[in-house]
Amino acid sequence: MSVPLVGAVDTAVVGHLPDAIYIGAVALGAIIFNFLFWGFGFLRMGTTGFVAQAYGAGHVDEVRATLARALLLAVALGIVVVALQFPIGLLAFWAFSGSVELESLANSYYVVRVWSAPATLANYAILGCLIGIHNTRAALALQLVLNITNVFLDLLFVLGLGWGVQGVALASVISEFVALAFASWLVMRNLNRLGGQWARARIVDISRLKALLHVNINIFVRTLCLIFAFSYFTAMGTKMGEITLAANAVLLHLQHFLAYGLDGFAFAVEALAGSAYGARNRGAFRTAVRVTTIWALIVAGLFTILYAVLGTSIINVITGIEPVRLAAADYLIWVLVSPVLSVWSYQLDGIFIGTTRPVEMRNGMVLSLLVYLLAIWLFIPLLGNHGLWLSLMIFMVTRAITLGLWYPRIERSMQ
Repeated sequence: MSVPLVGAVDTAVVGHLPDAIYIGAVALGAIIFNFLFWGFGFLRMGTTGFVAQAYGAGHVDEVRATLARALLLAVALGIVVVALQFPIGLLAFWAFSGSVELESLANSYYVVRVWSAPATLANYAILGCLIGIHNTRAALALQLVLNITNVFLDLLFVLGLGWGVQGVALASVISEFVALAFASWLVMRNLNRLGGQWARARIVDISRLKALLHVNINIFVRTLCLIFAFSYFTAMGTKMGEITLAANAVLLHLQHFLAYGLDGFAFAVEALAGSAYGARNRGAFRTAVRVTTIWALIVAGLFTILYAVLGTSIINVITGIEPVRLAAADYLIWVLVSPVLSVWSYQLDGIFIGTTRPVEMRNGMVLSLLVYLLAIWLFIPLLGNHGLWLSLMIFMVTRAITLGLWYPRIERSMQ
């Protein structure tokens, strides 16, 4: 739950500036980096799956090699993103257009934030390794360093120095590099405790590189579909006016809090089920799935209660703009039903990531995206922004159904 704190604070800081356009600018800029950074989310997910299985099988050298391969790929991709920032920006602002003033503010965010790419992607790889070796306390420490640094710099740069949207972006860049320095120390400390050696021959092993490429390409396609779904959600909101766009941005932060909160149990099942799968321990695998899912359901119910009681108050903390507050309150009902509808897809994602089943994840996400786009086409003309939120809920349910139908394949593979 510490992860979406960055975005929520970003929005809260600009949400108390005098115009809703600042919230929209940060939201639009964030969409671009959702594509850029979440698109490379396989660096976290693929690393967790491979590390968990190697850890469960007792192959410590392979844990190190998996991290090395992921870090090399992360830094290379980060440098490519920085080098191609101009054409990427042109394409992004063509795809997600808004008013001239909105795009200008969002671009000022983009040209600063893009420099965080190498650090952000390297942090993904290290985070994946820490989760894979079951050290989620270390993963939490990494996220807290990142988020607390970002919050402090947000307040300093925006409210203290008056740097506006650019200050929000610069805070994110600096906090990512501070977190990378801490993450490097943290992961080396954990690897030294585990033992093993860095073996260059193992790191560049062709068969393992092929397996990494196979998993990462499929997770990449899956993640792009997921990012597109949420980005298209925001893009549809831009067509409904700046107030609706800002209200949706505020409510999406509540969605992200519950998503990441529930992802905690998905991460747990990635590590625990992945290790059991690597050890071919079917009993431990089933226990991991059952226990994490029960706790995820309990927490989902608590989120619904929390948002029912405090949802309006949370909205008021994030923004002081009255029209945005009222609009967000009108659509709050969707955030109340979201936890119990979304929890299943998060848990199943964790199971499929931990057992490195990327093809099923890719196919399920593509099918879910098609259903989602059809729902938008049907319901927005009838229900407006309520139709947009309904379509997002349908998307979540479809994700769970598709993966649920393929889950028995994992059980059978362990016989």
